Amino acid sequence: MSCEGLARVDFFYTQDGRVIINEINTMPRPVPASLLAEMWEATGKTFPELIDRLLQSALSKRPGLR
Repeated sequence: MSCEGLARVDFFYTQDGRVIINEINTMPRPVPASLLAEMWEATGKTFPELIDRLLQSALSKRPGLR
């Protein structure tokens, strides 16, 4: 699928243990009240640290299509 970065992936887990990707979506609104922020804070990181991590990750990528 050649995806990178942050995404929400919807999938099915079958009875025989397979994972079937249903769709890949961008993450909606990275705001302090989002589920993303809550999950990140559960790891001990703050919302500003999350935003910094996302920005640093994006800036470290080489430009252009891959």
